[in-house]
Amino acid sequence: GTLLAQMQTNKPSFILLRWPELRRAQDQVLVVLANLPSIEADLDAGAVVVIEQLRIRIRALPIGRE
Repeated sequence: GTLLAQMQTNKPSFILLRWPELRRAQDQVLVVLANLPSIEADLDAGAVVVIEQLRIRIRALPIGRE
């Protein structure tokens, strides 16, 4: 996040999984695929997507833009 903020770029997008129970890669893939339709446009535009158990947070890139 800090590097992206300093670079002031809108790529690359990334997904951060903050869901401690999702330890297995297979489970992580299922969660990402299940949520992909709702986050795909944001990822294409440039975003940091944080997937938690009860919510999804999306922050547009570049970080810190007005």
